[in-house]
Amino acid sequence: MTDLTPSKMAMVPFVSVHDMMRIVNADGVAQTIAAIADRIEADFLRWEDFDKTPRVAAHSDEGVIELMPTSDGERYGFKYVNGHPANMGRGFQTVTAFGVLARVDNGYPILLSEMTVLTALRTAAASVVAARHLAPKDATVMAMIGNGAQCEFQALAFHHVLGIEEVRLYDIDPDATAKAARNLASTGLRVTSCATAEEAIAGAQIITTCTADKKQATILTDNMVGAGVHLNAIGGDCPGKTELHRDILLRSDIFVEFPPQTRVEGEIQQLDADHPVTELWRVIAGKDAGRTSDSQITLFDSVGFATEDFSALCHIHDAALRTGFHVDLDMLADPDDPRDLFGMVNRASGA
Repeated sequence: MTDLTPSKMAMVPFVSVHDMMRIVNADGVAQTIAAIADRIEADFLRWEDFDKTPRVAAHSDEGVIELMPTSDGERYGFKYVNGHPANMGRGFQTVTAFGVLARVDNGYPILLSEMTVLTALRTAAASVVAARHLAPKDATVMAMIGNGAQCEFQALAFHHVLGIEEVRLYDIDPDATAKAARNLASTGLRVTSCATAEEAIAGAQIITTCTADKKQATILTDNMVGAGVHLNAIGGDCPGKTELHRDILLRSDIFVEFPPQTRVEGEIQQLDADHPVTELWRVIAGKDAGRTSDSQITLFDSVGFATEDFSALCHIHDAALRTGFHVDLDMLADPDDPRDLFGMVNRASGA
């Protein structure tokens, strides 16, 4: 826990993009994802300790801006994140984010961090946590449908944590596939670039969909998905944005993070409100079954949830203090007399 000395609490560690990259490269990208995955899984095991609420979203024709808060009673965390699919064409990132971690007992923040890079790491970590419990145990091939900013993180996570040997890439933009193939060339993965989604999923035991358009799309049709696969659907994450044909959902056992949020934002927004789903934390805790047969289609309908960001922020807080890769921000007013805020301002004027 952070030092309670008032002068210490007045300074808040800030992890910039530069420092985030230093932390990740010092520990290794795959190793960082694996460590965040372990923290996410540990926090899922204490799911009932957390305050849980669907994220607060402000939608527009261009995209969405969201706040994602949670607390475990000792620490409070939130993420600010946007999703604007048209940004790429204008030279901006589709997703940007920052986050705050704070003490519950006094309300003081203990970390301010960039979360654009961290969200990609966290999303990959959450995917492999689900796949540990849902994917076929002998899986060696993954298809990646959508080769944008998340692609390489997902591929590395599944290679490092689950032993995936081959990733088959497809994107409607060949330049995105070429970019991903270059970045993954020296990772130890066998990389196959494909001309169609059908070609990409051939022989894959795990299929990850990660596209950006804010619309109800059909990235995979029902006849493309055979028995026994694990679907890792991470692109559909707001109302009116999906990737899978509805008939695929009807043939799948569906696992979600937080049903009140996923029913509004996930693939299951296409289904009746009472369609059965299983909360992932219950599988991890051994309360409900995950994969039960070789022919079962499992679907992780992932929209991202605040507890996962909380886990990632806690990991980065520890890593920043361990490595020293942060700067201290003077962002909390700290007068000698807590009641005399005006006097502090007045004395600073030199009058």
